[in-house]
Amino acid sequence: MQDVMTSSVSSSIDYPPGPRSILPNKLLRRFLHDPIKTLMEITRTYGDISHFKFGRQQHIYLLNNPRYIEDVLVKNHKNFTKNKTRQSTKRLLGEGLVTSEGEFHDSQRRIIQPTFHPNRIKTYGEIMITSAARMCQQWEDGITLDIHKEMMHVTLAIISKSVLGSDIKSQDEVGNALLTCMEYSNRVLMPFGQLIAKMPILPVNKAYQRAKKKLDLIVYSMIKEHRDKESKGTSNADLLYTLLRAQDAEAGIGRMNDSQLKDEVMTIFVAGHETTANALTWTFYLLSQYPTEEARVYEELCSVLGDKDAKRIPTVEDIPKLEYTEKVFRESMRLYPPVWTIARQAINDYKVDKYVLPTGSIILMSQYVMPHDPRHFSDPDLFYPDRWTKEAKLQIPRFSYFPFGGGIRGCVGEPFAWMEGILLIATICREWKMHHDPDHKVELKPLVTLRPKYGMSMTLERRNER
Repeated sequence: MQDVMTSSVSSSIDYPPGPRSILPNKLLRRFLHDPIKTLMEITRTYGDISHFKFGRQQHIYLLNNPRYIEDVLVKNHKNFTKNKTRQSTKRLLGEGLVTSEGEFHDSQRRIIQPTFHPNRIKTYGEIMITSAARMCQQWEDGITLDIHKEMMHVTLAIISKSVLGSDIKSQDEVGNALLTCMEYSNRVLMPFGQLIAKMPILPVNKAYQRAKKKLDLIVYSMIKEHRDKESKGTSNADLLYTLLRAQDAEAGIGRMNDSQLKDEVMTIFVAGHETTANALTWTFYLLSQYPTEEARVYEELCSVLGDKDAKRIPTVEDIPKLEYTEKVFRESMRLYPPVWTIARQAINDYKVDKYVLPTGSIILMSQYVMPHDPRHFSDPDLFYPDRWTKEAKLQIPRFSYFPFGGGIRGCVGEPFAWMEGILLIATICREWKMHHDPDHKVELKPLVTLRPKYGMSMTLERRNER
C-alpha cells in the first residue's frame, strides 16, 4: 500500500501533514526496521512539523525546526514529560537525572551541576590521557581491531576511574552487561514492550535482571567503600566522593542516600561510557574516509606538541590550541550524534505554529535529522570540519545542532565529554593512523545511542618518527 499525504485525519483536530497507511502498522514496521531513514523521509516529504500514528492510538509529532525544538526543550519545558521513555530507562537508571521529573529533578541537578564545572573536571584529564596512552601501547603495527570495542574499553576505564576512583577488572563482562541493559531499554520502548517487561519468566527479562544486578552490585560496593573511607578521613578525590558530599544548604537540600547516589552514579556511568565511545568510533571512521582531514589533525598535533620523537603527549592545557581537532569532533557528532533522538509527551495541549498538539501526544526531535538539513548546513552529508568557524557557530540557529540536548534536561556531563573526546583523539592520532577494512560493512544501529551495527574494523598503522 502506498502512503498518502493527509492534512486532516479527524473532523475535530487539524493535524499537520504526514504519512498515513491504509494498514495501521505499516509505518510502525518501517520505523522498527530503520527508524532514522523513516524519520528522514518523513521530514523531507512533510516539512518542519509532521504527524503520524503508530498503530491506531498513539499520535506522534515530528519537529524539524530549530525554533520549535527550542520552545519544547527550553521555553516550555514544564509542559512536557519523558513518560514512556522515562519508564523504560528508569528500570536501569532509577531516579537519576536522565529519568527524574519535576522538583526532584531540579533539586538533583542543582546539587550535581557543580561537580561537572569545567574547572573541576580538568582534574580528570590526566586519567583520560593515561588510559588512552596505555591502550595505544598495547596495540601492534598492522593488526586489525574492532575500534568500537576498543573505545568502549577505554571510556569504561576512564569513567570508572573518574567516577568510582577504581579500575574495573572485568571490562568485557561489564561492557556486555551494559549492552544487555541498553538493548533491553530500547526493546521495551517499542510497541508491546511494556507487555514484555511484565513477563519476568521470559529469557530477555531474566538476562536483563542479571545484567542490572551485576551493575548495581558494583556501584553499591563502591558507595560503601567511599563512605567507609570518608568516615576514616581517607576519601578519594573522585566524582563519587564529590557526589557523596554534595548538597545545597541554601535550598534546604541535604546529602543523597545510597539509593539516590546509586541512581546518579549509574546514570553517569552509562551515559559517560556509551555515548563517548560511539562518538569516538564514528570520528575515527570518518578520518579513515577523509585522508586530507586526517592529515590535518596530525599536522596540528605536531605543531602543538612537537614532532612525534619529542615524545610529548597532550595535556588539558593543550585543548584550546587543538582547534582543528575540536572541529573534527564537532563535525563527527553532527553526522553521527551519540544520542539520535529525543522524545517528549505533552502534559497539556500545546500549540506549534497553527496546529494544536493534544494532551498526551508524543513529540520527536532528532539530533540526527536536524543537522542533516541543508537549510542550516550546506552539503549536510559531507564531513567538512572547516564549516565550524567561530562566525558559523554564532550564525546557525541554536537547535540546528544539539548533540547534548538542551534546556533543563541538557546533558550535565557535556564539558566532560568534550574534554575526553578531544584528548583521546589527540592521544590516539599522535601515535596511530587507522585504515577502515574495506570488507567490513558499516551500518547504523540506533538503540538508545547510535552504535555501529557490526562494530568498526580498522587496521592500525604506527606513525613513523620524523
